[in-house]
Amino acid sequence: MGAIAQATSAKPIRILVVDDAALVRKMLKEGLARAQDLEVVGAARDPYEARDMLVKLRPDVMTLDIEMPKMDGLEFLRRLMPQFPIPTVVVSSLSQKGSRMAIDAMAAGAVDVVGKPSRDLGYRFEQMMDELQVRVRNAAKVNRSLLRCRIPQSGPPKAVRSNFDSTDKVIAIGSSTGGTEALFEILREMPVNSPATVIVQHMPPGFTKALAARLDSQVALTVKEAEHGDRLSNGRVLLAPAGQQCRVVRSGGHYQLALKTAPPVRGHCPSVDVLMHSMAQQVGRNGVGVILTGMGRDGAEGLKLMRESGAKTIGQDEATSVVYGMPKVAKELGAVERQVPLSRVAGAITVALKGRAGR
Repeated sequence: MGAIAQATSAKPIRILVVDDAALVRKMLKEGLARAQDLEVVGAARDPYEARDMLVKLRPDVMTLDIEMPKMDGLEFLRRLMPQFPIPTVVVSSLSQKGSRMAIDAMAAGAVDVVGKPSRDLGYRFEQMMDELQVRVRNAAKVNRSLLRCRIPQSGPPKAVRSNFDSTDKVIAIGSSTGGTEALFEILREMPVNSPATVIVQHMPPGFTKALAARLDSQVALTVKEAEHGDRLSNGRVLLAPAGQQCRVVRSGGHYQLALKTAPPVRGHCPSVDVLMHSMAQQVGRNGVGVILTGMGRDGAEGLKLMRESGAKTIGQDEATSVVYGMPKVAKELGAVERQVPLSRVAGAITVALKGRAGR
């Protein structure tokens, strides 16, 4: 059992650890228990044990290994979430298969992911545990009513076009916890000839490429993990890679991305603030900034600078945010010009872009 915080009335966050490896279960239990506000109430070696423990122990958060025998974590989530929605942090290997399954787990209802190094687990254990503790705390604050297994869309994505008349416009989107599925909901509704879009989604290194690939396969727009020097063009969505700060820069008659390994800003690399700062400086009134679900305040000040530069700014509302943190701070700061439900964000972007026509 984990240590319970002393001299405070706050109850610790109760956690169920699910992993088929006994050594990993032991390390996760001991690592999480070091934090006074976290308590490991159980550890299961497979989904069948986990199911029984969930019913009996009623934990606040579950950590879940994806690659397990008998039933993998992805299938477990797909069966579990419709009946027993619980905030889940996936602890996944950084292999290509592991990262792909972790992204699929987000679609099945998981709220976050932490990378489990395939080698030197002991060497990187402290770093991994620090990250896991933060993500468990964030997971405990999510809106449980929004945790569900998304029903896949049938048929190919619709390639709808719109009458955008300028190639100088740029869309910048920032998101964190709950953002992977929010991005899908928005991008699938965007016209195929939408202006260039740059996204910062808070994720650990090793997972943004898999997220870009899944989005690319399910929306009409072209989505890829960004590379330094990528040119911004209509119909193209660039997802900032984890571990690099991302800026929009002007190069001659077009915009492109500048990526750089740099320290975190507000605890994040890439940072939404860094991206939107560059949008305010380089794109100005031709920009549209969007802040989505997520913990903390990253992006609020950058979005405010965008609004002050003449850009249109949009925030996701509280009712549809898995975590109403980033959009709330942005709204309170005066950075959000228009706040809308997730289902209306794509439409709000389109309206904002058309509002720039002829100006």
